[in-house]
Amino acid sequence: METYITSHSYILELRNYIQWYAVLKIISYANDFLWGFPLLFLLMGTHLFFTLKLHIPQRHLGKALRLSVTGEKREGNDSTKNLSAFGALATTLAATLGTGNIIGVSTAVALGGPGAVFWCWLTGLLGMATSYAECYLSVLYKEKNSEGFSVGGPMYVLKNGLHSKPLAKFYAFCTICAAFGVGCTTQANSLAQTTSSTWGLSPHLVGIAAAFATGLVILGGIRSIGSLCIKIVPLLGILYIAGCFVLLVLNGDFLFQAILVILEHALLPRAVLGGIAGYSLKQAARYGIARGLFTNEAGIGTSAIPAAASDTLNPSRQAFVSMTAVFWDTVVMCLLSGLVIVTNMLKHPDSLLHVNETGLADAAFAYLPFGGRQFLSFALAAFAITTLIGWSYFGEKAFAYLWGDGNIGVYKLLYIVMIYIGAVIPLNIVWECTDFINALMIFPNVLSLFLLQDKITTPFIGKRIPHAGIRGGGRNSLSFRKPISPHGERTQGS
Repeated sequence: METYITSHSYILELRNYIQWYAVLKIISYANDFLWGFPLLFLLMGTHLFFTLKLHIPQRHLGKALRLSVTGEKREGNDSTKNLSAFGALATTLAATLGTGNIIGVSTAVALGGPGAVFWCWLTGLLGMATSYAECYLSVLYKEKNSEGFSVGGPMYVLKNGLHSKPLAKFYAFCTICAAFGVGCTTQANSLAQTTSSTWGLSPHLVGIAAAFATGLVILGGIRSIGSLCIKIVPLLGILYIAGCFVLLVLNGDFLFQAILVILEHALLPRAVLGGIAGYSLKQAARYGIARGLFTNEAGIGTSAIPAAASDTLNPSRQAFVSMTAVFWDTVVMCLLSGLVIVTNMLKHPDSLLHVNETGLADAAFAYLPFGGRQFLSFALAAFAITTLIGWSYFGEKAFAYLWGDGNIGVYKLLYIVMIYIGAVIPLNIVWECTDFINALMIFPNVLSLFLLQDKITTPFIGKRIPHAGIRGGGRNSLSFRKPISPHGERTQGS
C-alpha cells in the first residue's frame, strides 16, 4: 500500500510537471509568433509615426521636465481630489521603475546579446512620443467616478473616443490580467529570487511580507499611493543612478568599447565576447524591444491611467509631464543598466561563469565598493515593492471599469494574494506570460491612437503652453471638456 501511494504521488508530480512544461511551451511559441517581425514593426512604426506626426515632441524634453516639477495655476479656489501632475508622474514611475530596469535588461542582454541594449534604448527614445499621445487622449476622455475622482485610460478612450465598448472591456480585462501578471507576479518573483539569493530568505516569507506591506498602502486608495510614490520613487532612482555612475567610472577604460560592442551587435550581430554565444539581429531587437516595452509600457497604454488621475485639465500639459516617465525609465535607467552590464562583461569576463540570464547585473554590481551585491538587492527589493503598489492602481481602475467601484475590495484582496503566489512560482513562466500579455494589450491601444490621431496636438509649435481653464478654438486649443457619450449625455461611468 505504501509503495502504491509513493508511485501514485510520483505520477501526479510528473503529470503536473508535464502540464507546466506544456503550458510554458505553448506560451513560448505564441510569444515567438507575436514578437516576430510584424509586432516589432507595428510597435516601432507607431513610435516613429507619432514622433513625426507630433513634430518630434522629444525635442521639448527640457520644457517637459520643468513642467513635471512646476505646479499648475488654477482659477480661483478650485480644489481637487486628484493627484498633482507630479504625483501622477511619480505613480507612473513607481509602476515602471522596477526590476525590469535591472533584471529585465540583464535578461535582454543574456538572450539577445549586447545589441538588445540599443534596441531597448531606442524603444524608449521613440516611445516618448507614443506615451505623449496615450496620455493626451486619456486626459481628453477622462471621467469622474462616483466619488468625484478623475478616472481614465485606454478603456475610456476606446469607449468615449471610438465608441467601442467591447474593445474597451477587452482592454480593461487585459489590464487586470497584466496587473496580476506583469505588475504583480513578475515583481514578487524577482523580489523573492533576489532576497533568497542574497540573504537566504524563504520565498514564502518574502511573499507574505511583500503582500502585507503592499496591502497597507493600496487599501488607502490613490491619494495614499501617490503620497508614498512622491516620497520614495525619486530617492530610489537617484540612489540607483549613483550606483551605476560609480561602476561606470570604475569600468571607464571599457566604456567606449562597450558602446561600440552594443552598436555592432545591434546592427551587425556576431558572436559575443570571443564566441560565448551567437545572436541574430531579430533576437537583439526582439528581446531589447520587448524588455523596453515591459519597463516603460509605451504602446501598452497603462501609463495613461495615472495621467488621467491628475488634477490638470490640460491634456497637453499632463501628456508632456507623463512623457518624461519614459525618459527616466528607459532612456536613462535601462541604458545605465545596460552599460554597467556590458562594461563588466568586457572587464571581468570570468564573472560571467555559472551566471544565469538574470544574474548579469548582480555580477556587475559585485564590483561596487562597500557591499555592491547588497546594494543591488536592496534596490531590487525597493523597486519591486513600489512597482507592486503602482501597478495595483492600474488594475484597480480596470476592475472598477468592468465591475464598478463597489467591488474594489475584492480586487485588492485578490491582488494581495497574487503577490504571495508570484513569489513562489517559476520565473520562466512569469516572464513568458509577461511578454504574452504585453502583446495582447498593444493592439487595441495602438488602434485607438491611430484612429484618434487628429485629436492629439502639441502646444509648443510656436506657442507656450497655457494653464488649465483657457478655452479657444484654434488647432492647439487645450481646453478640457467632459467627454460626450454616443447618445449625447455627459458620461459618468462604464
